[in-house]
Amino acid sequence: MGCVGSWLANGENSKKLKKPKPWRHTEPITRDQLAQMREEFWDTQPHYGGQTEIWDALRAATEASDLIHAQLIVECAGIILSTADMSTCYDERGTKYELPRYVLSEPTNLIRGS
Repeated sequence: MGCVGSWLANGENSKKLKKPKPWRHTEPITRDQLAQMREEFWDTQPHYGGQTEIWDALRAATEASDLIHAQLIVECAGIILSTADMSTCYDERGTKYELPRYVLSEPTNLIRGS
């Protein structure tokens, strides 16, 4: 079934996405350092298991402009949210996908500007 059909069939039973809780990195980091950490995660994580399509959907959802778009991406991909902040998800086959805080949101001690 297509994306809209999947959403209509499963939309009411799925967990609603919420913004992650604020967090601090061990030391202040720049936006460039955060981007590098994220890129390294997305480059390496799929090699440890799971489906490439699910990893791609998770990345798209974490990079979505707002929670509404992220929710649609998750639902269309058939991703099951174990936690409302997307830190733990499953695909329809039961494979677990864990996302670190730094791909879900910015730390409170992000160095801005410069």
